[in-house]
Amino acid sequence: MKVTTIEARDLPEAWFLCVKNVMEHGREYVIQKGSFETRKRKEFDFVTIHIANPGRRPLAPDVPEGVTPPTTQEYLDEYVLYLMTDNPSPNEDYTYGQDLAPQMSEVIRLYKKWGADTNRLCMSVGSKNSLFQYRKEEEVAGYQASSQCLRLVDTRISEGALHFIVYFRSWDLWGGFPSNLGGLQLMKEYMASEIGVKDGEIVAVSKGLHLYDYTWDLAKQVLRL
Repeated sequence: MKVTTIEARDLPEAWFLCVKNVMEHGREYVIQKGSFETRKRKEFDFVTIHIANPGRRPLAPDVPEGVTPPTTQEYLDEYVLYLMTDNPSPNEDYTYGQDLAPQMSEVIRLYKKWGADTNRLCMSVGSKNSLFQYRKEEEVAGYQASSQCLRLVDTRISEGALHFIVYFRSWDLWGGFPSNLGGLQLMKEYMASEIGVKDGEIVAVSKGLHLYDYTWDLAKQVLRL
């Protein structure tokens, strides 16, 4: 596997550098099973993205005129509630908030009680049952199962700041990355304020960060190719 490391100042630069790198060096293949089967993706084998100042505004990336932005600040203000509250709609298999909301309040409580020097406060998403959702797809014709893409939000307080280390098993660089990281950043800012520390960095890792073929032309416009 090729391991790619990306260093970025802020969220918009992280997105731009990932788009550039995956378009130039990503592995191109046809999806055999998953979202948009039979279509093509360009994908990193494994990528680590270190974002030094994820709280720098704007959180949403800027795109050339004529390209619909992948996210907006208005959407991020709504999306963070999805991460921080347990309120699934009837047609959803899951929400991240179902898992994150109760853990988030506990992480805040324990950091305030124990202090910064602990490795215990890692928030998980999904469970051993997540994989078995695909059995319903096998049993029910036409049903498309899904399981959580975000699987881990680990935390660290270092030098008086709260940092996030997040893992995505699969990650849509166009339709997911900007909203996911923007929402997680807003969540981190809230948690840091509640704990009484500064807002810190984000390290994001994934073995499935990708661009679908229907966004390649948009990516070229962003890169001005």
